[in-house]
Amino acid sequence: YPLCALAVSDERPVSTQSTWEWRANTGGLYVPIGGLAYYISPPRTFIEIISDPLHTSIYMIFILGSCAVFSRVWIDISGSSAADVARTLEEQKLVIKGYKSASVVKVLSRYIPTAAAFGGICIGALSVFADLVGALGSGTSILLAVSIVTNYYEMYAREQHQESVVFSSRDF
Repeated sequence: YPLCALAVSDERPVSTQSTWEWRANTGGLYVPIGGLAYYISPPRTFIEIISDPLHTSIYMIFILGSCAVFSRVWIDISGSSAADVARTLEEQKLVIKGYKSASVVKVLSRYIPTAAAFGGICIGALSVFADLVGALGSGTSILLAVSIVTNYYEMYAREQHQESVVFSSRDF
């Protein structure tokens, strides 16, 4: 169920901020037809995109804004903030040409948050596009699947590289 619905025993959503309707063409599911859940859910048809541009606009702003904010927060949580990157560069004895080591954090603070927010907006745009064209599954589930596969590929590549370093450094 969407964000603003609670399930009850007969599988009907209980409205907290929205109006719901049962529709047979959705596999017998209840769909939001008004309120908060309606505006943050993707439009279901191309006709709905054209006939209700306010719904489409609010949905797009919600998804893109949420992705941008989440990306910005994630860089602080994951250890990728400007201070963390500057510390890593300093530990590796790397410098940014033309800048003193004390001003590296300030320089990185101009770029990293903006790049993270823009990356989040791009991911959100991909998700919105997938939802609007009716991709198999939702845009969010497609992004989740792609990120999981990419993560496994990166882990595999890293392990292969480590094994090749270990075997190439041995003297036989």
